[in-house]
Amino acid sequence: MSRGLVRIIAGEHRGRRLPVLVHEGLRPTGDRVKETLFNWLMSSINQATCLDMFAGSGSLGIEALSRGAAHIVFIENDRVVAQQISDNLATLRETDKADVVNASALSHEFTSAAIKQFDIVFIDPPFGKEMVANSIDRLVSENMLAQNAYVYIETSHNDSYDLPAQFCLLKELKTSQVNARLYQLAAN
Repeated sequence: MSRGLVRIIAGEHRGRRLPVLVHEGLRPTGDRVKETLFNWLMSSINQATCLDMFAGSGSLGIEALSRGAAHIVFIENDRVVAQQISDNLATLRETDKADVVNASALSHEFTSAAIKQFDIVFIDPPFGKEMVANSIDRLVSENMLAQNAYVYIETSHNDSYDLPAQFCLLKELKTSQVNARLYQLAAN
């Protein structure tokens, strides 16, 4: 498989470039969108516990670690792609702050995980697969979101979804390729 590179924008590992597989369906979040997202989360990322549901390159979770997140759980269905995330975490010496799970984000059992709730969740599924609603249903039904949790959703312009009323849209960015939205779970 051929490889590309993703860049860490800010934080402890600022400027580092990490290899990422060039793989069908794998499209790392672009630098402009990633920088905007982390500007939105600037005051909330430090010491946050995060879930990168469809990790792919791991770019979002690794950026969160670089910016001070306490722990990231990466879920990636493809074994080879999951191994690349693990390799990149080892290169950065961040393996103690991360778990890489090679499984489906929609069916992986979290019952044995030490982390039961997440402060920030990144949902950037394969485009055109209508996985956002199922992801949100799972997060809500299994009580996986901490109070006032943030949920970032990145989709193509053709993907649509509806969220339950307890999710408030905070920020939105539309580029030529993606719709990027940040929601917050309303307090009970």
